[in-house]
Amino acid sequence: MINKLPVMRLCIACRKTYDRENLLKITNDHQIGIILNKGMGRSAYICKTKKCYTHPKIKKKLQKALKMSFEPEFFDNFEKEIAKYNYLSPIKEYN
Repeated sequence: MINKLPVMRLCIACRKTYDRENLLKITNDHQIGIILNKGMGRSAYICKTKKCYTHPKIKKKLQKALKMSFEPEFFDNFEKEIAKYNYLSPIKEYN
């Protein structure tokens, strides 16, 4: 039997590699817009730790990763949405 390797992604805030299950996916869908943990399109990943999603430069890093500019009220809604998830820190760290 073949063992599958975990899908690894890089957190844009702390620049560490994690299993995709331990990250929050932010996607810029070309039809819907910005969505969390779903969709296809240009995506960025952030750790589920408070340290990473409250990083002081997260706004700039998201704009660069998704190659788009955001309105100021987007980040207020973004912080509220992420706070709803209330994640614990990732279990598996690879690097």
